[in-house]
Amino acid sequence: MADIPQPASQNEQDLICRIKGGEKELFYDLIRPYQRTVYMMVLSLLQNEADAEEVAQQAIMKALANLTQFRFQSKFSTWLVQIALNEAKMRRRKDRKDLHDSIDEEKEGEEGHYAPIDLADWREIPSEALERKELRAALLSGLASLQAKSREVFVLRDVAEFSTAEVAVVLNLTEATVKTRLSRSRLQMRDALAPGLDGSWGSGTSKYQAVRRATFY
Repeated sequence: MADIPQPASQNEQDLICRIKGGEKELFYDLIRPYQRTVYMMVLSLLQNEADAEEVAQQAIMKALANLTQFRFQSKFSTWLVQIALNEAKMRRRKDRKDLHDSIDEEKEGEEGHYAPIDLADWREIPSEALERKELRAALLSGLASLQAKSREVFVLRDVAEFSTAEVAVVLNLTEATVKTRLSRSRLQMRDALAPGLDGSWGSGTSKYQAVRRATFY
């Protein structure tokens, strides 16, 4: 049975109502649990930490300015990330880093194939290992190698831990499309990260060597 996006919790609804009623100082309490998610979403698209910090702040301020438009039909986090995603895409178009994903769409259709290396499943990578500084850098490098449409799905589902249904809502996709993109991006990320998990960055294919050089040098 598919996941169904859930509305904001009662505590969250109460907090939002108080903010709408004039207690603006409570907004930080509302967005604090989601700041990291917003930043990682924006960073995954812009690939620049300074730009990501600026755009994430813009998204948060835009959410505050438009909070009266939030209708409690979904989680606040879903609505907030939609704003952040739109802000990041606008910045990306403005900077001409891509032409509204047209290059990505030309490179590979929805049913494009990726041949994975025979390694342990992505989910077996320990989360605590990903918190290490060098693997955080490798994660960002791996994200940079994904197509934009795959990065969006991967960050929302596996980093922000949104449900498949929530990702579909945020990105305006079908759940089947989300699952297809997620499966492919997990395989690519797993293969990109695997050499660093056991310290063997010096070995492997030229692809791994390129990831190593991009990450550490």
